[in-house]
Amino acid sequence: MLDLLFRSKQELLGLPQQALKQDRILAAIDVGTNSIHMAVVKVQPDIPAFTIIAREKATVRLGDREPRTGRLTPEAMERAMSALGRCQEIAKALNAEETIATATSAVREAPNGQSFLHQVEAQLGLIINLISGTEEARRIYLGVLSGMELNGQPHAIIDIGGGSTELILGDGHEPRSLSSTKVGAVRLTAELIHTDPISNSEFSYLQSYVRGMMERAVEDLQTHLLPGEQPQLVGTSGTIATLAAIHAREKLGLVPAPLNGYQFSLKDLRELIQRLRRLSYAERSALPGMSDRRSEIIIAGALILQESMALLGLEQITICERALREGIVVDWMLTHGLIEDKLRYQGSVRQRSVLKIAHKYQVNLQHSEQIAQFALALFDQTQGVLHDWGEDERELLWSSAILHNCGHFISHADHHKHSYYLIRYGELLGYTDVEIETIANLARYHRKGLSNKKHASYRNIGSKKHRKIVEQLSPLLPLAVALDRRQIGAVAQVCCDFSAQPNAMQLSLKAAQPDDDCQLELWSLDQKKSSFEETFALELVPVLVNAPPQICS
Repeated sequence: MLDLLFRSKQELLGLPQQALKQDRILAAIDVGTNSIHMAVVKVQPDIPAFTIIAREKATVRLGDREPRTGRLTPEAMERAMSALGRCQEIAKALNAEETIATATSAVREAPNGQSFLHQVEAQLGLIINLISGTEEARRIYLGVLSGMELNGQPHAIIDIGGGSTELILGDGHEPRSLSSTKVGAVRLTAELIHTDPISNSEFSYLQSYVRGMMERAVEDLQTHLLPGEQPQLVGTSGTIATLAAIHAREKLGLVPAPLNGYQFSLKDLRELIQRLRRLSYAERSALPGMSDRRSEIIIAGALILQESMALLGLEQITICERALREGIVVDWMLTHGLIEDKLRYQGSVRQRSVLKIAHKYQVNLQHSEQIAQFALALFDQTQGVLHDWGEDERELLWSSAILHNCGHFISHADHHKHSYYLIRYGELLGYTDVEIETIANLARYHRKGLSNKKHASYRNIGSKKHRKIVEQLSPLLPLAVALDRRQIGAVAQVCCDFSAQPNAMQLSLKAAQPDDDCQLELWSLDQKKSSFEETFALELVPVLVNAPPQICS
């Protein structure tokens, strides 16, 4: 079954092998709480590796939200829009074939975050993918793996952002622990620091608050350590790089370029924080290498690092300059089949995540795989005739087919609605927020297959493209379910024929057993075909034949 999903990229994309080996230019944008970062890279599939050929950064402070409502402010959105426009211009000038943009904490939590994304798409034509905190942590891990060799040894990775802090445990293979905690340098500064220099009482409260918030993430990481294991600590993000640069300037008299691999101790960090806390904002800004914007939030960010190191019991940290932006690139390379080396296993994270959720909710996997096989066969045979979706959408259909019945874990009644909920909030890895919403909606409509604009689940789909995916692909899943109505593998093969009758699609079934008339499957198809017929304005004619035409596979 899985070979239907893991066909070669050459076959799926219809590209010659030579095309897959050509150098590619890609732009990756990280829309964060504090800043918008872009890296433009040259991807070299032959190695495989990528080289950063340009960087762009703008401190837009999307995290400076309205205190009462938590909404993104018009000023912050305008700053972000301007920065994204500049990023697009740079990417275009460098001949980037694709721009991948990802948004995290600030947009994820703001009530008008989706509205902002729609505004960006309308004005700039740029689709920004919203990802969960766990998915953000996974991509940070990929970024670190692309820049550091972990040698099979456990490493704790900390990334301190403006709105959240990600903590990861991995050894170069699968991440053992991924967490995202709502403590970030911008968030804490805005909410908890109101004096300049910071008062003793605010400093003490901030320190206690950070420690309390990070305890759960640290405990989760530690439960995934084997007895006797002591991880090394890796730090990414602007806050940690700034602290490392200050430390290096004081200790070495210069800042190494690159900072990758630079180390400093918890003891030195504590001493640095004690000095920084006594300085005013203006005095911190005057420090060499400290930007005005960074000086505002450095106390909160440094305390997150200090308390996390203390809770982990780790005395030293190593800097890695690769993180989320580079992880976006690695993820793109993986999903496009361009990585064959040690990171290749990471490329199947989507499929493994789906199967993990299926196991968790006691899905009958043999039946679901049969449904998925039929759904993909219908997808492939109607491609270019009824729809023009490609490899990515094919995988979304596969995921929904595997998980369509997981709602039975809660109740048989309205199980399709329960399936939506379990998929939507099941923390599928490797998918963006809108992709998870799409999978959940496809599963939601597996009984009738006709999306309804009145349903809150359908309205939650954040892009026109993905609403169209649900509209066009959801009618395929009920047909796939009908084809395995008895769950005994009665139907061995299906074939879609558009030439047998005018304004109709003949669906030819070949029985697995010669004496099986497949009456229940044919009856079920008649019951389920209305959504297909309404969506595509075609009559569906199911027939049982001895052998489908040779063009079907």
